[in-house]
Amino acid sequence: MHSKGRGTVRYASVHAHLGRTGSRRDDLESLAYTLIFLLRGRLPWQGYQGDNKGFLVSKKKMSTSPESLCGICPQSFRHFVEYVVNLKFDEEPNYAKCISLFDGIVGPHPDTRPINTDGAQKLIYQVGQKRGRLIAEEDDEQPKKKIRMGMPATQWISVYSARRPMKQRYHYNVADDRLVQHILKGNEDGLFISSVSSSANLWALIMDAGTGFTAQVYEISQHFLHKEWILEQWERNYYITALAGANSGSSLVIMSRGTTYAQQSYKVSDAFPFKWINKKWKEGFYVTSMATAGSRWAVVMSRNAGFSDQVVELDFLYPSEGIHQRWDNGYRITATAATLDQAAFILSIPRRKPNDETQETLRTSAFPSQHVKEKWSKNLYLASICYGRAAS
Repeated sequence: MHSKGRGTVRYASVHAHLGRTGSRRDDLESLAYTLIFLLRGRLPWQGYQGDNKGFLVSKKKMSTSPESLCGICPQSFRHFVEYVVNLKFDEEPNYAKCISLFDGIVGPHPDTRPINTDGAQKLIYQVGQKRGRLIAEEDDEQPKKKIRMGMPATQWISVYSARRPMKQRYHYNVADDRLVQHILKGNEDGLFISSVSSSANLWALIMDAGTGFTAQVYEISQHFLHKEWILEQWERNYYITALAGANSGSSLVIMSRGTTYAQQSYKVSDAFPFKWINKKWKEGFYVTSMATAGSRWAVVMSRNAGFSDQVVELDFLYPSEGIHQRWDNGYRITATAATLDQAAFILSIPRRKPNDETQETLRTSAFPSQHVKEKWSKNLYLASICYGRAAS
């Protein structure tokens, strides 16, 4: 189903790390890293060890800007990197343009070119000792063709789906002790919580009349997540339908009756749990909600979730081309979460053809209250929301 990238981790293109089918842009990206290595003698993502090496290298590669990567190189190198990482999959590179970038450096006589590679010569023999390896073997947690990269997650990320007219309400900057009054008032008006998030240790919640739930319970806990309480609610036929984590490490978990779920499992981890998700997919589970607290992830997966397929699009600081392609193929964003430097989107294909022919995403520095009202006027309703800040 998914292609596997081959190549030496140090020089592999980002798309190769992600298991995407290679094209001409990937060869040029690898060439850029090789040239910079020869010039500098080192790349910023060298030195990682252990089972998680592949993921750490890819993450560092994605978050290193061309300016930082080429800081001590002639400007031509930065221009080259910027050009190749923005190429589309099937775009034919302008090779003449690429070559012309280096005319001023190489000059007409290559033998006298003013490029000193002495720093790299000491490491060249080590490279020769290493065979090209399958990227996926570097780290079982590596995602395979399930990742989006795009703008830094520096703000509120909101997702809107087209729905029949219904009542929806939002609250944000809610302190722990104010949560109950909003929830009780919403319940009185026939609304249940459909999505929750956290910013600056305050909560945001979306309540609407379209959840289909019949009852709901929630808990704020100093734990991320409070296992005993969740187990107790599972015994009462409640299932996790929304959750959020605060930077302080606390969590808000919403559990509901009236879902289609038959069984649930969740995992809390320090890195996004690709390996666990893949394992659960094979067992018939699908991701139904997720959250972050600081750099930690919590992912909830459910059986009988109403999906026929699902993928993950993980958003790093890198050019994007994922989500719109997924939309065109019938996927819809069904969960979102973000850490300090990553945002994850879960996209699923509903078993029943969705009523919405439209889904939109929006990024705003402040909570998008004005935008929500504009969307409502077009029968677009908040489907999920999360908050993330980019690494400095």
